[in-house]
Amino acid sequence: MSDPLIACRGLCHTYLRGTPMEAVALDGVTLEIRPGEIVAIIGPTGSGKSTLIQHFNGLLRPTAGEIRIAGEDLWAPRADRRRARQQIGLVFQFPEYQLFEETVRKDVAFGPKNLGLPSETIAARVDEALRAVGLDPGRFGDRSPFTLSGGEMRRVALAGVLAMRPGALVLDEPTAGLDPRGKEELLERIAALHRKGMTLVLVTHSMDEAALLAGRIVVMDAGRVMLDGSPHEVFAHEDDLRRIGLALPQAARLVRLLRERGMPVSDAMTIGEARQAILAAAREMGSGAH
Repeated sequence: MSDPLIACRGLCHTYLRGTPMEAVALDGVTLEIRPGEIVAIIGPTGSGKSTLIQHFNGLLRPTAGEIRIAGEDLWAPRADRRRARQQIGLVFQFPEYQLFEETVRKDVAFGPKNLGLPSETIAARVDEALRAVGLDPGRFGDRSPFTLSGGEMRRVALAGVLAMRPGALVLDEPTAGLDPRGKEELLERIAALHRKGMTLVLVTHSMDEAALLAGRIVVMDAGRVMLDGSPHEVFAHEDDLRRIGLALPQAARLVRLLRERGMPVSDAMTIGEARQAILAAAREMGSGAH
């Protein structure tokens, strides 16, 4: 088994420590994310999800515990936090609000340019990153990012992070505010990045997106890891999830409803799994009728 790319050990974070407004956001989180994984982090508002991922590239310093990136303690005295931040690409919610250059190409080039890379290398990275998010450099490169659709703008912002060549990509509510088509296109691009070997961490309120994309789901509650396992393992804890305000994916709710009505349908977490389960159950019922 490969060494973890991201490792938290007893990670704690307290905002406004020592003041009347003190608030514990993380309370002893121990978690590992290995190269090539796609992990969804879910949980109710205020559970610590966004605080956790801001520790992954050193935007926040732990109150206690440690965070290691590729084996290096991020807050050791001689740690190279700049290099660690290049390894972990963090895409905040509504990243298109951070677009500011006059063309798409210039915006995507901003990060690599700040690394001091040669112009030829920057141009190649820009083209590569735009293609990775499904935008043709020839068609979109010279356009203003502010003439694009919401989904296209978000993909430009994502390309700007990819152009830095991170080892892992951390996305905070990547489809928030997008229309159905924009969501579908972005989710497909995220899945394609994973198929090419990119390590992905996805913070989401959507149980359907978590079930569709992730091989592993981490459930946060009150600053702690409550559950950690495959989608089928995590969503088997329906009562525990409901207690903290989380529901099952729509597909899981559908097959349970059908089962309650007498259809011998197996568990499903995604629409594709539900379709197969319903067809199999229908065939079984049809053969039984003969």
